[in-house]
Amino acid sequence: MRTDMGSPLQRKIKQNASFKSKAHEATLSLLVAGIHLRRESDAIFKKYGLSFSYYNVLRILRGAPEEGYPRCDIIDRMLDPAPDVTRLIDQMIKKGWVKRTRSASDRRVSLHWITQKGLGLLELIDNEVNELNAQYDAKIDDADLEHLIRICSYIYSDTSTAPAKDDC
Repeated sequence: MRTDMGSPLQRKIKQNASFKSKAHEATLSLLVAGIHLRRESDAIFKKYGLSFSYYNVLRILRGAPEEGYPRCDIIDRMLDPAPDVTRLIDQMIKKGWVKRTRSASDRRVSLHWITQKGLGLLELIDNEVNELNAQYDAKIDDADLEHLIRICSYIYSDTSTAPAKDDC
């Protein structure tokens, strides 16, 4: 069945054919929206010499308890876990954004904290991230945002998996 590229998604991806189902269209819409948001966020991070993964780890460590987080806890909290978190953290330590020490109770465990330099960097980035969020807040009313949050939670709550034990 052919359409006249009537839906916003069909126009965005220049598709004439109908979608296989509403779920198919919804899935593609979420992917396109997610990619759009990621590109906008990445443009902010790039100005500060960061990747999304760097920002993600800094954001996590800002909320770490006083004793810091071991690598496994960082991985568990990442929005999009990087393949080599140890290397990523090593690079962040060299840049002065993160510090690491051995756990006093288990010398096999390294604990990580964000430094003042890392916090200062996040403070700069947060202003721009908040501006980006404010743009969407102005475009989308609260009821629709709540509905979107609820729908997304249905999707990711059933598919989340913990990293394999040997990944930590």
